[in-house]
Amino acid sequence: MSNEPLKIKKRGEDGHKVISIRIRLELLEKVDEIAKSSNRSRNEVINLILSHGIDNIEIE
Repeated sequence: MSNEPLKIKKRGEDGHKVISIRIRLELLEKVDEIAKSSNRSRNEVINLILSHGIDNIEIE
C-alpha cells in the first residue's frame, strides 16, 4: 500500500456546477430513454446534448 495521502477536492471545485432547471416531462422522458439505451446517466446525456448544441448553434 502507498503512504501517499488521499487528496479529495471540495465539492464545487472540480469544474462542475450543480444547477436546477425546469423541463417538460415529455422531454425528460426522451432524455431518460436515451440514457437507458446508451447505458449512460441522465447527467451525461444532458451534458452531451448541451455541449453539442453549444458547439453547433447559429444565432441569426
